[in-house]
Amino acid sequence: LAVSWGGSQYAWDSVTIIAMFAGAFVALLLFVWFESRAVDPILPLRLFRGQVFSVSVVLSFIVGFAMLGAMTFLPTYLQYVQGVSATGSGVRTLPMVVGLLGTSIAAGTIVSRTGRYKIFPILGSLIMAGGLFLLSTIDAQTGTWTFSLYLFVLGIGIGLCMQILTLIVQNTAEFRDLGVATSGVTFFRTLGSSFGASIFGTIYVNELGGRLARALVQAQIHDPAAIGSPAAIHALPLAQRTPIVNAYAETIQRVFLYAVPVALLALVISLILREVPLRGTARAAASDVGEGFAIPENADNVLALQRAIVRVVRGAPPEQLRQISERSGTSLDTATAWCVGQVALRQRIDGDTALAPIARRYRVPAPVLAPAFSATVAAGYLGGDETSYAITESGRGEMGKLTDEFHSWLADQLSDWGGDHDTEFRTALQALARRLIDDDPALPEVGTA
Repeated sequence: LAVSWGGSQYAWDSVTIIAMFAGAFVALLLFVWFESRAVDPILPLRLFRGQVFSVSVVLSFIVGFAMLGAMTFLPTYLQYVQGVSATGSGVRTLPMVVGLLGTSIAAGTIVSRTGRYKIFPILGSLIMAGGLFLLSTIDAQTGTWTFSLYLFVLGIGIGLCMQILTLIVQNTAEFRDLGVATSGVTFFRTLGSSFGASIFGTIYVNELGGRLARALVQAQIHDPAAIGSPAAIHALPLAQRTPIVNAYAETIQRVFLYAVPVALLALVISLILREVPLRGTARAAASDVGEGFAIPENADNVLALQRAIVRVVRGAPPEQLRQISERSGTSLDTATAWCVGQVALRQRIDGDTALAPIARRYRVPAPVLAPAFSATVAAGYLGGDETSYAITESGRGEMGKLTDEFHSWLADQLSDWGGDHDTEFRTALQALARRLIDDDPALPEVGTA
């Protein structure tokens, strides 16, 4: 409220604004005091002892500050200066979205292959500053293609920063803090966006007031209500419309220009960001832009570990799974191993071991799977029939070999999470097993693997 009302509804040195800043400062101190003593804090202060997390959240704050603070005024420019409709102004910002998503995916792919990420926040901050500077030159004569190019450049800069910052934090946070660290980056970006929109809004109001007053005199318009909407402005004769449009254009130019130093500050901070080797799970998730641009789906650490397991298994090449089978020394072939695995999995969580629910889970007609299960029964690895299968001692022994080798491989891939002896690791595997049995279509690849 202080940064929203300061300089517009109240003077910066008014009692109201000073009291709001003082109240915010006291509230921040109270928050730190309580968080430092809480058994399970919302935002553990130990996170800020890590240089990588601290730098990343500052960068995330600045990116949000510059991005939304500047983007808020793109529709204003398009509607008041260019005379574009509200719907059209949304469509005209698509080049920025294209640049943002395209570079995020490309940067994630490169990071997943190389494990190097520091260059992206540096380049992103520099390009973002360039895009904001280009936008500070737009006026009523700026063409559609030129404006689209400037937006595309800004989108590239933002895209190189946002996803990578989330990845960096996920790569360095301890398992117990993974969920809250990821959410923390998003929180600080949102907080920066709030401050950016408020502060740039104040700049916009202060800059526009004087310019618009002079423009009204120049246009010989005595009733400000005559320019109360974009449609009303662009319905005026050219001689009267021009000074009004120029007032809006010059004001928005100043807003974008003031955003340039903020982006350059992000560049300076990016230079001190420490690069550490990427975890295997972080590299597997590098090209996933989901949590880089939205509120994280869940801050639960076990659920985050489940996602990491899924990414590792999903990203494993077929030859890797064959090598696991060979190293285990099992006598099970692919078909019998799959059949025994399905029954063992269901028995472990007291699921239905009949053929029909297994076939339904994978959307395969039961008669298609029946021969494989019959062969597995004949080999002595399973007992029972299509109404209810049960794993035999022989099948349990062979599946044990395969499971032990698979868990060993998975624990090695997830060594940074605590390994197979970690309680959360076992909990995550158990939860995944139940999701597979409960006909959850979200993880078909893991079930097949």
